[in-house]
Amino acid sequence: MRLGRVYLVGAGPGDPGLLTVRGREVLGRAEVVIYDRLVNPALLAQAPPEALRIFAGKLSGERPISISQSEINRLLLTHARRGRLVVRLKGGDPFVFGRGGEEAEALAEAGIPFEVVPGVSAALAVPAYAGIPLTHRGLSSSFGVVTGHEAGCKDGSAVDWRRLAKAVDTLVILMAAKSLPRIARELLAHGLTPATPVAVIRWGTTEAQATVTGTLAEIVDKAAGLWPPVVTVIGEVVRLRNRLRWFEELSPELYTVPGSSGTDTRKP
Repeated sequence: MRLGRVYLVGAGPGDPGLLTVRGREVLGRAEVVIYDRLVNPALLAQAPPEALRIFAGKLSGERPISISQSEINRLLLTHARRGRLVVRLKGGDPFVFGRGGEEAEALAEAGIPFEVVPGVSAALAVPAYAGIPLTHRGLSSSFGVVTGHEAGCKDGSAVDWRRLAKAVDTLVILMAAKSLPRIARELLAHGLTPATPVAVIRWGTTEAQATVTGTLAEIVDKAAGLWPPVVTVIGEVVRLRNRLRWFEELSPELYTVPGSSGTDTRKP
């Protein structure tokens, strides 16, 4: 039987309008769509009606975990070996803390043809929707992206917070809702000043977007009510939000909401 093909597609951070043209093209030809929890449900309508849709979301720290990574890999291989065009639809970008590299390795090892379709990473889009440029003349000439969720690191962090504290002007931390207290302590201990501006953005790029700002010394208390998914931005560029916050100012006439789940987004 002819082998199928797998497309590892970045779905973007939530707003369905941020799906790339290439992503929409391959999704429109999909025979099987295996999608994550943070994928906007509106995007599934872009697949053919007869396409098989498989939810492969994983709920970190909760029970039950819907499906393991090894099972996701098995699904990709199984459907591709049956000659199907498979779209693995992943939130953000598949190669930015999306475990897309692991899935690509499994496909390569099995000899399955695949293509990576990059997506708009939450690390870039969510701060932009909150009115926070990651770089800005006079404030930031560098930024770094790091995960706040480190599976299997029971004996401490695998992230070198000592070096990161002074390595870049702007720090973007993904998946840090639960680890923010520890991260704040690490950064303060390694040289960031307590007055360093911080923004924590929940459900960025969607109608449920909520942003809390404060200093590094106070952000843990101020953001205590925000639950995942969140993106945290640390650095002087956060001060620009008060002037550049455009998304919250949009009128209903410009954007409408395709649903009421809290994960759907404003759409032209």
